[in-house]
Amino acid sequence: MQYSETVMEHFKSPHNVGTMESPDGVGQVGNPVCGDMMKIMIKVKDDKIDDIKFETFGCGAAIAVSSMVTDMAKGKTLEEAMQITNKSVAEQLGGLPKNKMHCSNLGADALQKAIQDYIDRKEGRVRKRPDEGLEHLDSHEKHCYCPYCDYDQPEEAPFCVRCGKPTVERDQD
Repeated sequence: MQYSETVMEHFKSPHNVGTMESPDGVGQVGNPVCGDMMKIMIKVKDDKIDDIKFETFGCGAAIAVSSMVTDMAKGKTLEEAMQITNKSVAEQLGGLPKNKMHCSNLGADALQKAIQDYIDRKEGRVRKRPDEGLEHLDSHEKHCYCPYCDYDQPEEAPFCVRCGKPTVERDQD
């Protein structure tokens, strides 16, 4: 399968590329197998993604995916943006070759991580480094469980810090 015209347009003239000063949320992902790295930065206003930028180091498909996912998310509510999937990104691009589908996963994952980072910061949870666990600024009596990746989060969070999907609240044991 060749790249679609839409993929080529987003590769040659990517939208929303660049850095952002003082972003409200940052999501960074990478694929060690192919070497692609994506970083998405968001500014949120009135629960909507007001501005979004990306930096991507990778193949043409990775750049096109980053451009498309930022176009799809801009102006959406956080809840709407969390519904953007690898499949919807690939469909908007007119398809991707099978060996490049992992790029659409990276784009959706980076967006969801940026949104989760914004939510964590807003609710008083911070990371000193991206690979570090969350540190609470406030104490909570409940924690949340992610049924998608079978992970008990030691704090309340509407979305899983690992996969970005909705959590289920549980009383602490």
